[in-house]
Amino acid sequence: MPSILDPHSTPAHEIYRLSLFVLLITGSIFVVVAGLLAYVVIRFRAKEADKDHEPPQIYGSTQVELAWTVIPVLIVVVLFLTTARIIFAIQDAPEPKTALDVTVIGHQFWWEFRYPKLGIVTANELHVPVSTPEAPEPTYLKLMSADVDHSFWVPQLGGKTDLIPNHPNQMWIDPEKTGMYVGQCAQFCGVEHAKMLLRVYVDTPEQFADWVKQQQLPGAQEAAAAAGRQVFETEACVNCHTISGTAAKGVFGPDLTHLMSRSTIAAGAADNTPQNLRAWIENPNTCKPGALMPAMQLNDQQTDEVVAYLETLH
Repeated sequence: MPSILDPHSTPAHEIYRLSLFVLLITGSIFVVVAGLLAYVVIRFRAKEADKDHEPPQIYGSTQVELAWTVIPVLIVVVLFLTTARIIFAIQDAPEPKTALDVTVIGHQFWWEFRYPKLGIVTANELHVPVSTPEAPEPTYLKLMSADVDHSFWVPQLGGKTDLIPNHPNQMWIDPEKTGMYVGQCAQFCGVEHAKMLLRVYVDTPEQFADWVKQQQLPGAQEAAAAAGRQVFETEACVNCHTISGTAAKGVFGPDLTHLMSRSTIAAGAADNTPQNLRAWIENPNTCKPGALMPAMQLNDQQTDEVVAYLETLH
C-alpha cells in the first residue's frame, strides 16, 4: 500500500524528514497547550466554597500577549524556512547526464508515458531503472495534461505534483530499491478520478534494458489472430488507439502495441486477463463507471476475435 512513512527515493526521504520535523513541532505545541488546559481545568475548577465569591478579574497581561504572539510567529518562520529549503533542494537539483527522461501526460482517466529518447509510448505502468550511489540514474518526469488538472503522486517515491493544461511541470525520482510502487491521481479530475491509478515498476538495469528492447519492437501480427485484427481496424477502435504496424494511429486512448506486457487494464481498475478484456470491450462501465471509452457494440464472435488479437500484443 502507498505510504509516505516508507520512502524509497531521495525526494521522498526529504519529505519524510520534513514531516517528522513538522510533527515534532506541532506535537510539542499540542502537548504544551493540552497540558496547560488540563492544569487550569483541574487547578481552578469551581469549589463549593467559591459559589458566593467572584473570582479575581484580570484585564490583560503584556507579557502573556507578547508570548502568544511572538512564539507562534517564530514557529511559523522556522517551518516556512525549513519547508522552503526542502522545496528548493528538490526542485533545483541538477539533472545528470545519466538521467532518464519521461513525459507523463494525464488524460481522463488514464496515464500516458512517453520515453522520447527511447521511442517508447506506453500507458498506466511506468518502468524506470533503480538508482544507486554507485550508478545514479534518476528519472526526470515532464508532467503535462491533455484535458483537465491532474496530480501525479507515488507516495513512496516523491511528493504530489500537478499536471496543468498548457503549463508543463516537472519532478524527479531516484528509486533506491527495485519493486512495484503504486500511486494515483491526487487531483479531482472527473467522475473516474478515484480509479485513475498507476504503477511504477523499478527494475534492475538488466530488467530495464530487456523491457526497453521489448517495447521498441513493432506490434505482433500473428496470422492466427488476423480476423481479430481486421475487426479492430474496421471499427472505431482505430480512432482512439495506436498499434504500431497497423492502421490504428489514434492518440485519444492508450497505445495498445504491447498491451499484454501490462499487468492491468483501465488504469489499474482491473487485472489484465482475457475475461476482463472481454468485459471491458463489451461495456467499460461495468468495471469503470464514467469511463470515456464507449461500448463497441460487437457481436460475440467479433468480441472473441478482438480479444484473441489483443492477447497477441506482447
